[in-house]
Amino acid sequence: MQTSATEYEERLTAPRSWWFVAVLVGVSGGLIMLPFGALALLGGLVAGTAVAAVVISSYGSVRIRVVADSLVAGEARIPLSALGDSHVMDAEECAAWRTHKADTRAFMLLRSYIRTGLRVEVTDPEDPTPYLYLSTRNPERLAAALGGDAGR
Repeated sequence: MQTSATEYEERLTAPRSWWFVAVLVGVSGGLIMLPFGALALLGGLVAGTAVAAVVISSYGSVRIRVVADSLVAGEARIPLSALGDSHVMDAEECAAWRTHKADTRAFMLLRSYIRTGLRVEVTDPEDPTPYLYLSTRNPERLAAALGGDAGR
């Protein structure tokens, strides 16, 4: 019997530059409120920055985990027995699979700021999903954790 220890875990955090954008959103909120006085300017600055930070944080809180014989990607939980071969993709190949090669039935956990990814075939005959596309910074490690063939 296997333990429920996590074999792989990755959080798809937003890039640092997005946090600078959150501050800019706060500054623009403050400038919008400037005609109403200094207190309103401060409120707009704080509220705008806080709202932008919450949005960025929630977008960057998606996790990919391999735990207890399952792949957990975002809110999807797929047993490893339902997965086939995995294919490590570089930036160019990821761009193709995100656009013109994409299948509308596929499960895609996309983060445009992550250039590499992993495509995992779904072998469950009752599941109409042909493959999973997972944006990941460590596609080789994820493929190894899935136990699949990490072909290129």
